[in-house]
Amino acid sequence: MTATPEAISELLAAYPDPETGRPMGSMGQIQNVEVNGDDISVRIGVTSHCQPIADEVADAIRDKILSVAPGKNVTVETPVHERPPARIGQIGLRAKSVILVGSGKGGVGKSTVAASVALTLQRLGAKVGLMDADVYGPSVPHLLGLEGRPAVSEQKKIEPIRTDNSMPVMSMGFLLEPDQAVIWRGPMLHGSIQQFLKDTDWGELDYLVIDMPPGTGDVALTLSQNVPIAGAVVVCTPQEVALLDAIKAISMFKKVNIPIAGMVENMSGFLCPDCGKTYDIFGSGGAREKAEELGVAFLGGLPIDMTLRVAGDEGKLANALDEDDRARAPFEKIVRALVRNLAAKASAAPPKAALPTL
Repeated sequence: MTATPEAISELLAAYPDPETGRPMGSMGQIQNVEVNGDDISVRIGVTSHCQPIADEVADAIRDKILSVAPGKNVTVETPVHERPPARIGQIGLRAKSVILVGSGKGGVGKSTVAASVALTLQRLGAKVGLMDADVYGPSVPHLLGLEGRPAVSEQKKIEPIRTDNSMPVMSMGFLLEPDQAVIWRGPMLHGSIQQFLKDTDWGELDYLVIDMPPGTGDVALTLSQNVPIAGAVVVCTPQEVALLDAIKAISMFKKVNIPIAGMVENMSGFLCPDCGKTYDIFGSGGAREKAEELGVAFLGGLPIDMTLRVAGDEGKLANALDEDDRARAPFEKIVRALVRNLAAKASAAPPKAALPTL
């Protein structure tokens, strides 16, 4: 093939948009193609939804060009391609992907993982909101050092509490005194989850990350009936007793038709800061083996990290992830695996164009 701008543009027009799976040419994402001798430079827009894997998209596009124009110097830029989310579900939530973070039991670090995944997604370029659906034990406000009562706007919308980097957060913890307990039956729990989803002014989001209560209960069913769920991330620790409960959580999600986005093994080894040796306090590799056995994606492992443990206790989790490359690295790996899997799913089954309702 002759490496002309027209030929390169035609080649890239068929490349699937990682968010939707549709050809990039039809989505208006090919912004510029220049050929100057042996130098080829292209600008292809990638939505903020897929900015966490923009470098991987750039590498794949570079390889595609080199496959038909070997020996050329190819430069690929991936600026943000603006595409607002459509309203989804019965409540009209403006979010592209709703991600649940759950576990079969408490005490496995699920809330820390949920908050860290949300913060890392935002750091990598996505627009993110974080909803704490653990009504009986809301811990997200403490992890992020957030406090205050949400106000109500003139449009009768709840104004979420925002982190320093403006990520909207909603939690029952903002509505209760620290020593106050929630003693509710199912209908009240159902109503509060609906209100958090429908009446909170989330704005336009790429991802709404929802921290689920531990165990198998009403909340998953409530969510599945109100919004389409892109996937559930199941958090567990390596030991067998935690894996047994994680299997129950996976079974619950499948019964309410919520796809499993993958498993995360938390507390996967402890790296001693004094001697540099890794100790598998809770075992190692159990979640990966179980994920392979169940045909579920394994997103990655998270070591016991004293920096994050102290930061969470002090309400400075966001600061630690922002400032400590070592502590942030495992979460970046997990987030990129999550977004990559969503992109692969979209590419395998791109959505059909929907006609507007008159």
